[in-house]
Amino acid sequence: MKMLLTMAMAFVCVVTQAQRIRVGAKHFNEGYLLSEMQALLLEQQGFEVARHYNLGGTLVCFEALRTGAIDVYPEYTGTLAAEILKQATLTREQMDSVLRARHALTLGNPYGFNNTYALVMRKRWAKARNIQTISDLAAHPDLRAGISYEFLKRQDGWDNLATAYQLPQLPTGLEHGLAYEALVNGKIDVTDAYSTDGEIAVNDFLQLTDDRNFFPRYEAVSLMRASLPEKAKTVLAVLENQLSEREMQALNAQVLYEKKNFREVAGGFLRAKGLLKETVGGPSVAGEVAAKTIRHLWLTFVALLVAMAIAVPAGIALYWHPRAAQGVLYVTGLLQTIPSIALLAMMIPLLGIGVTPAIVALVLYALLPIVRNTVTGLAQVDPLLKNVADGVGMTRAQRLRLVELPLAMPVILAGIRTAAVINVGTATLAAFIGAGGLGEFIVTGLALNNTDLILRGAIPAALLALGVEWVFGWMEKRGVPTG
Repeated sequence: MKMLLTMAMAFVCVVTQAQRIRVGAKHFNEGYLLSEMQALLLEQQGFEVARHYNLGGTLVCFEALRTGAIDVYPEYTGTLAAEILKQATLTREQMDSVLRARHALTLGNPYGFNNTYALVMRKRWAKARNIQTISDLAAHPDLRAGISYEFLKRQDGWDNLATAYQLPQLPTGLEHGLAYEALVNGKIDVTDAYSTDGEIAVNDFLQLTDDRNFFPRYEAVSLMRASLPEKAKTVLAVLENQLSEREMQALNAQVLYEKKNFREVAGGFLRAKGLLKETVGGPSVAGEVAAKTIRHLWLTFVALLVAMAIAVPAGIALYWHPRAAQGVLYVTGLLQTIPSIALLAMMIPLLGIGVTPAIVALVLYALLPIVRNTVTGLAQVDPLLKNVADGVGMTRAQRLRLVELPLAMPVILAGIRTAAVINVGTATLAAFIGAGGLGEFIVTGLALNNTDLILRGAIPAALLALGVEWVFGWMEKRGVPTG
């Protein structure tokens, strides 16, 4: 009996060690750092961690958690109250109760800092105009406001802030990292910020006083599925009260201005606090580029093969039934008018995050050029040759296989080539829903304002597109009948 009990305990231990926790992160610097802290702590305790970073904004991350595509990510109490639960006055305990009842989610305890939203300006510029508070902005309607896209329409964002403070400015939407660069260069006069952003201290920006207390408290917490193993919840709980606003701002600055890897910064902080014994080094730059390039190619060509399997037969059917062609081509054309990031976001409630929704979206974008060129190529085959094929007694299927498809192949391949190039480019956006690929470098680089990271993804993606063009150009030449 004792032996059986020992074996059972060992089995439970092995199962626990093998449990996989999917950690998500929003698309901004602090999100990466906090999520990496979660991941490193979980890995130290034997959990296998799958990292799903760059998950766009709040709603994308929350939807991924709610649908079970991820298990935990760092969130802020003010954002949960105002943006998710639409009840800005809820306490943290009340939020936890509502999240458990509605979504089977739960909140961890605060990490120790309040990362409130704020408006910032260049200090000298603001001083020259006697601007210290958000209320002071009302007297300067000519100010150029550049506001991050998410903040523009949040419940606790610009629209309601402008109403509360009677602000007359009409802001321009910008990506958060680019807004700081525009502010430094004097292209805009005011932008939104997180109070723990590293850019504030480094650039000597003035954080305007929220004199009407518009913004709620934004305490950083772990938002997780209630079904997460208790051991994992205990591991994550060690972050409670470990970070001050100043510490978080310094960590953000290390990544942004010292150009340190956020894994390195997160691990260094945890070791300094005595929470982490050691950090396993990440892959080399060359190895990471190679791995993401392979992933990118895999996403592109799996989607392309699926699209070909659908679109070529569909094109043949439409060639045989031309009355339906116009309507089908119109619908596939409409799909291409949907912005890529919007289509990917629309997939999350249906398919979650990761590879599946990314491939489905890429397939939808690839359908039009392949269907259109298949119909066009078959229709352009010389009618005389079709009549000859009929005259020698070929069936419709035989005529298609032996005459029409070979002659139409250059046009069909041109459509497939167009679809492949579209997929190579569009696949970079798949990083926003955790599908991986070269887009991870690009979107992370945008968030960190790191040109090296952007180029690390953009250059291989451009080379892939050129390679695809060359391969399909060669195939088109090979596909031209010579007899």
